[in-house]
Amino acid sequence: MAIFKSMFKKTGYIKIGSQPEEKGPSVPDGMWLKCSKCKKMVYREDVKEKFYTCPKCGDYFRIKAKTRLRLLLDKGSFQEWGTDIEEKNPIDFPEYEEKLSDTRRKTGLKEAVTIGKGSICGWETVIGVCDARFLMSSMGYVVGERITQAFEQATEEKLPVILFCCSGGARMQEGIISLMQMAKTTAAIRRHSDAGLLYIPVLTDPTTGGVTASFAMLGDVILAEPGALIGFAGPRVIRQTTGEKLPDGFQRAEFLLEKGMIDAIIERKNMREELGKLLRLHSQKAAETFASKASMFQADPIEEKNSDKENKKEKSAWERVELSRSPARCTAGDYIDQIFEDFTELHGDRCFGDDGAVIGGIATLSGIPVTVIGQQKGKNTRENIRCNFGMASPEGYRKALRLMKQAEKFHRPIICFVDTPGAACGIGAEERGQGRAIAENLSEMSGLKVPVLSIVIGEGGSGGALALAVANEVWMMENATYTILSPEGFASILWKDSKKAPEAAEVMKVTAAHLKELGIIERIIPEEHPASKETLPEIAEYMKIRMKQFLINQSGKTAEQIAQERYERFRRM
Repeated sequence: MAIFKSMFKKTGYIKIGSQPEEKGPSVPDGMWLKCSKCKKMVYREDVKEKFYTCPKCGDYFRIKAKTRLRLLLDKGSFQEWGTDIEEKNPIDFPEYEEKLSDTRRKTGLKEAVTIGKGSICGWETVIGVCDARFLMSSMGYVVGERITQAFEQATEEKLPVILFCCSGGARMQEGIISLMQMAKTTAAIRRHSDAGLLYIPVLTDPTTGGVTASFAMLGDVILAEPGALIGFAGPRVIRQTTGEKLPDGFQRAEFLLEKGMIDAIIERKNMREELGKLLRLHSQKAAETFASKASMFQADPIEEKNSDKENKKEKSAWERVELSRSPARCTAGDYIDQIFEDFTELHGDRCFGDDGAVIGGIATLSGIPVTVIGQQKGKNTRENIRCNFGMASPEGYRKALRLMKQAEKFHRPIICFVDTPGAACGIGAEERGQGRAIAENLSEMSGLKVPVLSIVIGEGGSGGALALAVANEVWMMENATYTILSPEGFASILWKDSKKAPEAAEVMKVTAAHLKELGIIERIIPEEHPASKETLPEIAEYMKIRMKQFLINQSGKTAEQIAQERYERFRRM
C-alpha cells in the first residue's frame, strides 16, 4: 500500500492566478489568457502589445468598448453622448430589469453601445462601439435610440459616423419594439446619407441578425476585422433549418469580401490609420478641394510628340490591334499606382461578388480626391484567370456603378481606365443580368453630376468598354483600339472568314487616329515607344498633366452643366 501511496502522492502544482508557496515570484490574477482558437495560454501583455490578438495563432480577442476607443481616438478627444436615455421593459418581460441591473454591475456599462464624438488622426467624427459583454450587444430600445440620436446629431453638425458593430441581433426581451429599431436606425442613416455625409460601419465578431439587416450593412465604405463572423442567420440556425453542411469559412469576413458584401478587411493594428485616411479623403475640406484647388492648378508645360510621323513608319490598324493586346502592355493597376496618391481599393457589388476584372477605389490626384475605376487584365496566366482576362461580369459593372454613385455623393471626379476585349459571356453572366448591368451603367453614367474622364489604354471592346466610357471626355492611347467587336468577329460575321481580321481592322476604323477624326474621342495619348514597364513613368506623367488640365476645365462648371455637356457630347454622334 505504501508503494501505491507514494505513486499517487499529490504534487504541488501552481495554478494560473494562484500564489505559489516559496517558489519564486508570484503570478498576479489575470496575467494569462486562453486563446479560444488555438487553446493555448498566452501572456496578457503580449496580447495587448499585438492589439489584442493571439501571439500564437493571430486570432482576434473581443475587446471592451473603452479599449476600442482608446486604440482609435486621439487622446482626450472623446465626449460621450446618450447617457440619459432611460431603459424600458415594453412587453413587461419577467426579470428583465433585474437582468439589466446585474449586467450593468458586472460590466460597468450602461448599455450595449457607447456613442459619442471624438477625433481620429485629427479628423472629427461621431463614433459608436458595441460591446458584446452587455447581453451580447443585442439591439433594444436604448441601443436603437442612441444610434438614431447619434446620426441625427451628426447630420446637424455635418460630421461623419463610424460604428463598430458587434451583436447577436435583436433583443428578444423587448419583443417587437426591438424589431422597430431596425427601421428607426435605418431611416436616420438615410437622412445622414442624403445630407452627403460619410458613414463607415466596421464589422467585428460577431455581427448577426437584425443589426446585420440594418445599420451594419448600410455604409458608404464597409470594413471588417479579420475572421469576424458576419451574417443574418447564425451558422447553427442555418444548419438546423436546412440540414446543409456549411463550407469552411462560411460567413466569415473573408467570405463576405469574396462575395462582394464588404469593401475591405483591415487588421486591428492598421485600423486607426485606415480610418484616418478615409476621414481625410471624405472631409468637408476634401469636398471643397475640387472646386478650389483645381482652378489653381498650373497648366504644366508639356511637349507634344508625334512619334509615328517623325522618322517612323506609320503602323497599320492591325499592328495597333496587336499592340493593344500585348502582354507587356501596362494595366489599369499600373497607371493607378503611378499617377495617383493614397489609393484605397474598395471591393464588391453588395449583391453577389467581387469581380477581379474591375479595380476601383478612392485616391488623390495632386491633392484632389478622385474615384478611380479600371478594367484590369493580368500580367500572367494566374492573374488573367483571376480577372477573367479583363472581361467584366455583371458584378464588375455593378461594383463600378456603386463607386461612381459614391463619387457623385461626395463630389469626386471620376477617372476610368478602359481595357477589355469585351464583357464576360456565359451562362452565369446571363443568369445574373449582364445586359441589364451594362444598360444601367450607360443610363446612370449619362446623368452623373461630377466630371467623368475615360481613357482607353488597351482594348476597348464593344459594350463592355462603353459601360465605363460614358464620359465628358474620352481619350485613347496611341496604340489602343476601340471597336464594336473584335476584327476577328467582324470578319467572321460579315465575310465568313476570321483570317481577314487585318483587313477588317482597317475597314472598321478602330485606331485612335481614326476615332479622333470621327469625333468619338477628344485626345490621343502619344506612345513614342509602345506602353510597357519601361515607358510607364513617362506616359503616366503625360496623363497626369493632362488629367489636371481636364479638372481645371471642369472646375468652374455647375453639376447640371457637367451632366448636360455629357448628354450633348453623345447627342452629336
